[in-house]
Amino acid sequence: MINFFDGKQDIYPTVIDTRAEFYKGLNNNIADFSDVKGQENIKRALEIAASGGHNVIMIGPPGAGKTMLAKRMSGILPPLTLSEALETTKIHSVSGKLSANDTLMTARPFRSPHHTISDVALVGGGTNPQPGEISLAHNGVLFLDELPEFKRTVLEVMRQPLEDRVVTISRAKSTVDYPASFMLVSSMNPCPCGYYNHPDKDCLCPAGMVQKYLNKISGPLLDRIDLHVEVTPVSFDELASKEKGESSESIRERVIKSREVQEQRFEKNDGIHSNAQMNTKQLQKFCHLDEKSQQMLKMAMEKLDLSARAYDRILKVARTIADLETAKNISTEHIAEAIQYRSLDREGWAG
Repeated sequence: MINFFDGKQDIYPTVIDTRAEFYKGLNNNIADFSDVKGQENIKRALEIAASGGHNVIMIGPPGAGKTMLAKRMSGILPPLTLSEALETTKIHSVSGKLSANDTLMTARPFRSPHHTISDVALVGGGTNPQPGEISLAHNGVLFLDELPEFKRTVLEVMRQPLEDRVVTISRAKSTVDYPASFMLVSSMNPCPCGYYNHPDKDCLCPAGMVQKYLNKISGPLLDRIDLHVEVTPVSFDELASKEKGESSESIRERVIKSREVQEQRFEKNDGIHSNAQMNTKQLQKFCHLDEKSQQMLKMAMEKLDLSARAYDRILKVARTIADLETAKNISTEHIAEAIQYRSLDREGWAG
């Protein structure tokens, strides 16, 4: 410094390209789908969920890999745009979740609150209203492990934010709106003992207990979950295999292409960016079925005793499956696959 003032040394400004630093951190995903052995059908379902922005619930016994799969979801979502990163960073900054050394967030949030969480901690609030977990998961994933163990009141307060993608917190002094556009990924055991429908172990729960356990999750909440996926245990041969599964990066490339198709489709519809956000009018416009597909869906509704609320969800998921294949129209194959993802809507699923 003395040499600078004496004219003996020059000091040059440090130039940091903030945009280059931002884009550099977009692909730093530690958890990768290649680490997951087997479960190819579950990976396929999660790829569809990520492509269309669909909420998903995984049902399976303990140790089947539900949590491991969920933790890799944010790695296959499209990278944050600069505006999304700024919005996400602001929310975390307001809630005091960023340290003094933290800069712009480059990874999509993954929030996994414990099932003992209160409704205020989940949706936000307090004397001076602060963002809750659903806002901290904005532009990312909210993972609720062991969904039936959450208090019913806690789960019910999510219904409106899931629909409107914003939460309004009203207090005597003020009213605050926090964004809450997140993907809900949840998991649950099929029953209290965890072994209902297990291929090798017997369920020890008494008659009616499985349905009672499932009833802890209300119908209106299940109505907002597009994909119901049954997870089965991985065999020893698959666990012992040294063969690597498909990487998150390659899955993410397909997801990004599918999202680009949806962005073009909804470019004239404000606030709608993915198939999961379609309303009834858009379903009629973009999810036209030929006669053969219509008959297949009608037969599924009648033969499998699917509930009426499953109809719209099947159409949305089928549209996403078609987008992944860059198909202009929904075919019978897309409808058939979408029907598989409505397990909990089947009458008698719980015995």
